[in-house]
Amino acid sequence: MKTIAKKIESLRAELHQHNHNYYILDQPTISDYDFDMLLKQLQELEIAHPEFEDPNSPTKRVGGGITKNFETVVHENRMYSLDNSYSKDDLLDWEKRIKKLVDGPVSYTCELKYDGASISLTYVNGLLTQAITRGDGFQGDNVTENIKTIRTVPLQLKGDYPDKFDIRGEIVLPFDGFHKMNEQRIAAGEEPYANPRNTASGSLKLQDSSETAKRPLECLLYSLVGTNLGVENQFESLEKARMWGFKVPEIAVLAHSIDEVMDFVNLWDKKRVDLPYETDGVVIKVNNLQQQEELGYTAKAPRWAMAYKFKAEQVETKLISVDYQVGRTGAITPVANLEPVSLAGTTVKRASLHNADQIEKLDIRINDVVYVEKGGEIIPKIVGVSVASRAVDSEPIVYASNCPECDTELVRTEGDAKHYCLNEFHCPPQVIGRIEHFISRKAMDIEGLGGETVGLLVKQGLVTNYTDLYTLRVEDILPLERMAQKSAENLVKGVAASVTIPFERVLFAIGIRFVGETVAKKLAKHFKTIDALASASIETLEAVDEIGTKIAQSVVAYFNELVNIQQIEKLRSFGVQLALSAEDLEGQTDKLQGNTYVVSGVFTQVSRKELKELIEKNGGKVSSSISAKTSYVIAGDKMGPSKLAKAEKLGITILSEQEFLDLLL
Repeated sequence: MKTIAKKIESLRAELHQHNHNYYILDQPTISDYDFDMLLKQLQELEIAHPEFEDPNSPTKRVGGGITKNFETVVHENRMYSLDNSYSKDDLLDWEKRIKKLVDGPVSYTCELKYDGASISLTYVNGLLTQAITRGDGFQGDNVTENIKTIRTVPLQLKGDYPDKFDIRGEIVLPFDGFHKMNEQRIAAGEEPYANPRNTASGSLKLQDSSETAKRPLECLLYSLVGTNLGVENQFESLEKARMWGFKVPEIAVLAHSIDEVMDFVNLWDKKRVDLPYETDGVVIKVNNLQQQEELGYTAKAPRWAMAYKFKAEQVETKLISVDYQVGRTGAITPVANLEPVSLAGTTVKRASLHNADQIEKLDIRINDVVYVEKGGEIIPKIVGVSVASRAVDSEPIVYASNCPECDTELVRTEGDAKHYCLNEFHCPPQVIGRIEHFISRKAMDIEGLGGETVGLLVKQGLVTNYTDLYTLRVEDILPLERMAQKSAENLVKGVAASVTIPFERVLFAIGIRFVGETVAKKLAKHFKTIDALASASIETLEAVDEIGTKIAQSVVAYFNELVNIQQIEKLRSFGVQLALSAEDLEGQTDKLQGNTYVVSGVFTQVSRKELKELIEKNGGKVSSSISAKTSYVIAGDKMGPSKLAKAEKLGITILSEQEFLDLLL
């Protein structure tokens, strides 16, 4: 048996190396036939000796596992979006913001932005253990079995790699493979796929991994995530990842100025037509990882990275008519109905017109020939009109005066770009939209309930607001279209389970205008209960970190509405969490209340992230830049000299890591 085990190990190692030579280095050393024979030999040995099963065997490349339901997994490290820029001025403004927050010279890595499906791979002791889609950035789907079939994803790493880390990248479908797939579909009488990106994304969710294995997908990696990675900058991390066996695109440069960044952008804006993959821009990252840490993140994106989007493809078509859509807040959005036209791999029939000001600015009219492009190459928008092609008798569009759904007169307040329908409790799209927001993943995350079902529940009069969900019974739901016994039971169970959702997410779910996910967390942490928040004045709210007048006024207005108070009381009666739990409050103190801290440098006892969490947990505020409002600077090793000088000039107390930790004792 030892001889068989050694033979299996030897074959696996040899096949891993041949995979690496072929798919990563593009330097095959044996023929396809010889490779297939070695793989067949290994498969036969593994079948005969299942006791030597290995989840990362090269035989897993052919797939065969069936996944009926993809498990949802929380990302250990959140996957953020990127802010976009479209001009050199945008990048210069970004650089100004960066240089206010970090010391020393700043350099940038420039990498092409590949248009695929984002993925996060986890490696433990050199072995692939998990592959998670981006999802909503906080959690995604476990697609490990499908990812293992992609030859450019190493199942086992080479060299001196960290014990555990994540690596992020894009699953892409090269143009050649995409065209071949479509040729086969057309020959079989099937509809061709629309574009490589959507096809790559859909391939990850195929239930049969052997079907995923048939698709010529590739994985391009670009970002290491974890601790003790043994790298000091982004450019070095790309080189290290290549050494460990990852397919990291060679097209990347280190730039020392925005002028050098723009040289790279302008070069590849022209040359990208020759690339084998879809690209839609360049990603620019602050190269130094310590500087990245100091810059940190906004609620949506890293401050240390920016996507420069290439100019979008533009096409001409005709405007047929304009519809008006009602959002969950009552905001009215005009939507253009267009003659269908192909744009960036998809057929476009509709485009956003944003608001009345945009329609007036474009002077857009029915039957005009219009120019359409995809904003950020995602959402179609009208960017211009061919006035020369316009009919002589055309007339300007008269914006809707009444809600298209409930006929309530629309209102537009001074300084607001949009018109609103104020019939919030009886206008169907608003009712449905608020319930959809309430059940969404970042809010109450109610399993078994989707937008289509919400629409049916409202249409049938079973619910008129989100509190009605808690009174639904299986027998109420069963008569709905396409609703089976099991589905009805899952819906009721999902609603019942939502009463354990933490207070900050409930606060986000109830849909107070301008109170997004991040603001809800701040308010929950500060006020601790819904009752304390409900009784807060505008002045009290404005005193909370990062809460401005607009948010404060909106919160007060929400709790001044009797119907909202009644809904809160109903939620309370159903057991929904309307206060921070004992677990949330555990360890919280007011020791640092009223003080603002700047964290700078490298720390040894706790990470920078943990330091910031300790500050906030003990009532303090974290700031990214030193100013007269800064109470203390926590200085680690390699703190920048200019920050140190500024702190000393302003007379700000500087604490060592240990001195800060002693404050909490």
